[in-house]
Amino acid sequence: MTTLDNPVHASLTGPHAHLAQRRGNAVRYPADVSPFMALPDRATAADWADIAALAGEEVVLSGPQGEPPAGWEVVNRLPLLQFVDDGITAAPDEEAVRLGPADVPEMLALTAATKPGPFLPRTIEMGTYLGIRRGGRLIVMAGERMHPPGFTEISGVCTDPTARGQGLGTRLLLAIAAGIRERGETPFLHVLASNTGAVRLYEHLGFALRQTTEIVVARRETPGGP
Repeated sequence: MTTLDNPVHASLTGPHAHLAQRRGNAVRYPADVSPFMALPDRATAADWADIAALAGEEVVLSGPQGEPPAGWEVVNRLPLLQFVDDGITAAPDEEAVRLGPADVPEMLALTAATKPGPFLPRTIEMGTYLGIRRGGRLIVMAGERMHPPGFTEISGVCTDPTARGQGLGTRLLLAIAAGIRERGETPFLHVLASNTGAVRLYEHLGFALRQTTEIVVARRETPGGP
């Protein structure tokens, strides 16, 4: 296996270790940073018990965690595609500005309106975020999320509905990719398999499909329940 096979675990035991909440081999991001959690590549019943101790009755996992042991039920599976840079035309963007903690309220409002995926009050601590403002208002953003050794995930790409159709989100995605490459790392990203429009865009930009994976939501069964 490589670090991209289990990127949440590789991130939290590597470059994002400063953000990790850990019990045994189970890891998670703080709840106000990201909902993602992970188990080691060959998870045991003890690992599942450890993630429950970290997260409670319901866990959100990605990576090769396998089927849950007895006492757990899978309540949702979301097919996910992982793409890796295979020759994209990454480039800085002159209009892009670096976003910081003071911009978080606007970032939360933009992601709430556009729903690009989880963005929480401390998600900005996961990496670099860039934005474009028009008339002083944040209208597009993109940033970095998981950070397994040698790779950085591009995420949080979203555009205000009033500014769509101008290619601004693509410009910021390529600007984020340029910054990742400057560090000697490889950009990658995830997209729900059902988002066929985004899949076509990423393939057009020069990302290559690496693997099909999934997000699994699992819950501990209530003793004595049905």
